[in-house]
Amino acid sequence: MDCPHHQEAGVTVLPMLSLGDAVAARLADHGRTPSVLQAHRQHLAYGPPGIALLHIERAANGLGPWQHSHDWLAAATHGPLTSGPDSHPFYGMPAFAHALACAADHLPGSYRRALDAMDRQIEIDVRRLLDAAHRRIDTGCLPQLAEFDAIRGLTGYGAYLLRRNPGSPTVRAVLAYCVRLTEPIRHSGEDLPGWWTATGPSGSPDERFPGGHANTGLAHGIGGVLALLALAARKSTVTDGHLRALRAILAWLDRWQEETGRGPAWPYWVTRSELRTGRRAASKLRRPSWCYGISGLARAQQLAALAIGDTERQITAENALAAALTDPDQLGATTDNGLCHGFAGLTHIAVRTAEDAHPSTVGRLRAAIPGLLAAICPVDNDFERVATALVSGTGAGPGLLDGAAGTALALLAADTAAPPQSAWDSCLLIA
Repeated sequence: MDCPHHQEAGVTVLPMLSLGDAVAARLADHGRTPSVLQAHRQHLAYGPPGIALLHIERAANGLGPWQHSHDWLAAATHGPLTSGPDSHPFYGMPAFAHALACAADHLPGSYRRALDAMDRQIEIDVRRLLDAAHRRIDTGCLPQLAEFDAIRGLTGYGAYLLRRNPGSPTVRAVLAYCVRLTEPIRHSGEDLPGWWTATGPSGSPDERFPGGHANTGLAHGIGGVLALLALAARKSTVTDGHLRALRAILAWLDRWQEETGRGPAWPYWVTRSELRTGRRAASKLRRPSWCYGISGLARAQQLAALAIGDTERQITAENALAAALTDPDQLGATTDNGLCHGFAGLTHIAVRTAEDAHPSTVGRLRAAIPGLLAAICPVDNDFERVATALVSGTGAGPGLLDGAAGTALALLAADTAAPPQSAWDSCLLIA
């Protein structure tokens, strides 16, 4: 099962394709994971659509048959797919459409009729959400995180639509909403950021967050909006006020940037008391994850800097990521292997960021990758045993966001030293 080391920019990358092979073999037959089908049939994060992405990417790389991905896609459609108010980018028809589109990109003519029908329904649902969001803004009410975040909200929908049809009126309408979201909102006698929510980070009232909070995370906060605006601008899809909104988010992150002694960091959120005093409360150093934390925000800021041609900001973001990925304290706070907040997510963001990095920082980023891979599976470990643990043993299960499929996808990108052949990671708003 072992594969040789390969060299990249003077850095030895650990042979992780073997572990990915072992994970994929355990996920080849959807019948071996019946609990996933029952509980998460329509869920991109935990169920068949996300697992299908692993087999789609492997097939696109010539590492496995397309039949495995087709079987997992079929498993997701054993019942009707949810659309309308009960669906979102990671659940129901939009989640399935993302996986199906990744396969269709490599199978010309396949799935076209189904995708066209789903795209029409998704556009209807997005227009409904946009109408509700603009009515909410017009009345001066604060948003819920689910209105705009990458998992459940309009930022996540925007990522899908931008990939499918970047110049469409619906994409531009989502971007126009994002612009409006960055404008201050007057509430209870105070001017608040337009993305301020009255709840805690869970989306529910929380006594630890009296007066609510401003979420900075890539998954649930303004970091995702920044990434979407940047990705759209890089595709030359812009709307009125687009770059102004992008710079407003960057200014907010600059305002709350902290110096750790090893590099800059940004808080997961800002509370009402912190907003009023202009000072951050003392906090411990947190894990530098995709969903919250330095890695997701550094990638979003790198994308934004590339979009506006700000080389200094680009280098700062890349150095911040490199510092976080080699900081024992921050890595020590990372306790799992998943994409969302574990080592697979750190690895994949490092790979993606290095692809676009400035010559002065690319070496630091690539040099961090072997250590991240070793945290997932030390080189002297038994890949078969680790794969079993990832899929069904001590791991988080077989899914995309926290589990084995996402970990295997990150390992594949790191081992091949090439961008993904499918757009599987576009749902993460990092590419």
